[in-house]
Amino acid sequence: MDIRELQGYASFFMTVFLVVMLYGYIIYLYRSEKKGERDYEKYGNIAIDDEIDSTPVEDKPASQRYKEENKK
Repeated sequence: MDIRELQGYASFFMTVFLVVMLYGYIIYLYRSEKKGERDYEKYGNIAIDDEIDSTPVEDKPASQRYKEENKK
C-alpha cells in the first residue's frame, strides 16, 4: 500500500464523514424549527431587510432567553 492509495482511502472516508455531518446538521435545523425553538426563515431575511431602523429578529439575546427557560 503506497501513499497514493492511502490518500485515496482517506479522501473517500473524509468525504463520507462530511456528508454525514452535513445531513445531521440539516436534520437538526429542521427538527428545531418544527419544535418552534427558532424560525430560521427570519434569519434568512436579514440580508434582504438590512436597514438601520428595521426590527430585530429576536427581542432578547439567546443567552437571556435560555436562562429564563431554565428557571421555569
